[in-house]
Parts: sequence; C-alpha cells; structure tokens
Amino acid sequence: MNYLILYFEFFKIGLFSIGGGLATIPFLQDLARKYDWLTLTDLADYIAISESTPGPIGINTATFVGYGSAGIFGGIIAVLGIVTPSIIIITIIAYYFQRFNEKPFIQNGFYTLRPAVVGLIGAAGYEVAKVSLFNIEMFTETQTFISMLDFKAIIFFLIIIYLMKRFKKHPVVYLSLGAIVGIIFNF
Repeated sequence: MNYLILYFEFFKIGLFSIGGGLATIPFLQDLARKYDWLTLTDLADYIAISESTPGPIGINTATFVGYGSAGIFGGIIAVLGIVTPSIIIITIIAYYFQRFNEKPFIQNGFYTLRPAVVGLIGAAGYEVAKVSLFNIEMFTETQTFISMLDFKAIIFFLIIIYLMKRFKKHPVVYLSLGAIVGIIFNF
C-alpha cells in the first residue's frame, strides 16, 4: 500500500466533494473501481456503518475505507487526506469572507452548486441501490430481469422508507432495525 497515493486520493475527495459526506460517495465508488482497496459491496457496508456511528459521514467513511485497505495507519492517512482541503479552504474563506460574501458571483456559484451536489448524491444512491437491491450476477447468468431482483431487500427497503416517512425517527433507529432484521432473517 502506497500511503502517499492513499493520502492524495482522499485529498482529492475532500477537495471536490462539496455538499457533505454523502457527496463523497461517487468519488469513493470511483476509488473502488480504480484500486483494489475495496469492493462496491464493502463501500456500501462502510457507508451504512458510517451513517450509524457518531461524527461526520465523510470522515467516518474515510476512516473505514482507509482502515480496510491499509490498517490503522491507512485510516489515519485517509482522514488526514480528506480533511486537509477543508482546513485550507476554510482558512482562505475566513480571511476573505467579509470582502466577498455579498458579491453576486459568489452567491450564484453557491446557488448552482446545490443541484450539482443533489445529482452526485442521486447517482451515488443509484449505485448503492444496485449493490443492495439487485443481484447483477444472477441477471448475467439467466438474462432475465426478474431473477435480478432481490425481493426481500426491495420489500425491506420499501418498509424502511414507509417507516421513515411515517415516524420520522433518527436514522440510527432504522439502521439498527436493518441490522436486527438482517440477523434474524439471514439477509
């Protein structure tokens, strides 16, 4: 494992993933495809764990990916890589904020970043859904759409969406429920 590559990959993720921890998912998916550090299934698991642990999702995910690919030192390197751009950018913004805050081009830039971030998160959600709700390997073998569907996972997914809309509890409640159901029903 080359720690310098790990650091710079997470530096790039920290630099370009504007909009919070979920915005890191497309970049992490690219990382999974580019290197053999993790699989997309591993990434989906890391994201689920990161959602349920305290702290920022992006940093938690970086910790798990770094640790999973290079041990404790890898986790530390990944976290340092992902936070360094934010530290640099916030320091610069703090210095110039009063001077540029009301400029229309700055406001326009932030306005147009929002839909781009939503698109990135949506695309990442689609990729996670492919891994979690569908069995692509089965489709490859049988060439039938119906064989690709993981009905247990899809039904549970729909139940969780319903429960979230109906009861509006903290996400940890639903993640815990998912873990319990997975253990009981052998998902």
